[in-house]
Amino acid sequence: MSQNHVSFLKSLFGEREESKSTILKSIKSKFDAKRTKMEKVADWMTSHFGSNTFLALNTFLFLGWILINTNTIEWLDAFDPYPFNLLTNIVSLEAIFLAIFVLISQNRMTKIDDLREETHLQLNLISEREITKIIKMMALLLDKQGIDLSQDTELRQMIRPVSEEEIEKRLEKEIL
Repeated sequence: MSQNHVSFLKSLFGEREESKSTILKSIKSKFDAKRTKMEKVADWMTSHFGSNTFLALNTFLFLGWILINTNTIEWLDAFDPYPFNLLTNIVSLEAIFLAIFVLISQNRMTKIDDLREETHLQLNLISEREITKIIKMMALLLDKQGIDLSQDTELRQMIRPVSEEEIEKRLEKEIL
């Protein structure tokens, strides 16, 4: 084997120094590092307010409110008698703010998922091209060895390049 082929193969299969030192970060951790203060607050609130502790706290608070304001606890004066207008307003505001914080967190997670999906798509397309190239190389090697592949319809189909636009149009038709 000539020196050029050996050095070419070493460059293909040898480890590069930069690949050893590079630490891959997840897409989520990269996005987490770039969060705005509002997104950090929304994530914190979503994680804490979506807990059993928050549910129990709300249950005890509302139960206490109702017991006080129905004069069930005699030594405390009612401050929001039935139909509990103040409680209704507080619960409505709480629901509005919680919904907004959840939506902020979900929007950020959707962006992460979209990026992850696009990354996977691009990697799959690159992999498809690489696999097709490998199949072509194998077919050439087999042909050089005198093996007749001309009747292999499956091989002909595999060697044909994949058209991303064709797949996209077909999927659009199926969806619509």
